[in-house]
Amino acid sequence: MDNSHEPEDAAQFWEHRYSSSVRAWSGRVNARLPEVAAELPAGRALDLGCGEGADAVWLAEQGWQVVAVDVSATALQRGREAASARNLQDRVDFQRHDLNETFPHGTFDLVSAQYLHSPARLDRATVLRRAAEDVAPGGVLVIVDHAVAPPWAKQHLHHFPGIDEVLASSQLDSPNWTRVRTDSVERETVGPDGQPATLTDNVIVLRRTGA
Repeated sequence: MDNSHEPEDAAQFWEHRYSSSVRAWSGRVNARLPEVAAELPAGRALDLGCGEGADAVWLAEQGWQVVAVDVSATALQRGREAASARNLQDRVDFQRHDLNETFPHGTFDLVSAQYLHSPARLDRATVLRRAAEDVAPGGVLVIVDHAVAPPWAKQHLHHFPGIDEVLASSQLDSPNWTRVRTDSVERETVGPDGQPATLTDNVIVLRRTGA
């Protein structure tokens, strides 16, 4: 894949993205996460690319102890404020990491990567492999991707990998993992200018069965 159009500095790109607006996202939990996590006993969770913290706060409300990671200091501060407003600041540890360079420590019962796409440089396959290493035995890895770009996206140069491609490139198609769910799901949403749209999510849910 040709990434020559992508800016190299992920931290600069995402900090500008968040600091350029009062709020980037809706503040609601991503739709696919409750479908999976609501059926799991609460434990320790890792939220990769947590943005402004909606998923992390929702998990904390369900009793999870969460490590929430993003590269943008502005996004993380908004996440801390959201957690504090719900008296959940002791249940969510917001950490700044450029996942190309550093990664949080520990093992987790749930690792969630919701729409971990980036126009800036991101070695996504390596990040997902690294995240998978930190899933505890019996734990669950959840990857939710856009199947295609939203219709309001300004450019469509970003490559959105399919389910089989993600499994292969991240070395997750192995006996150490049981496929709980691998499917594509449509959802209705509203774009930034109020336009209705149908989006398709690729959903991967894997349970770690081996070392």
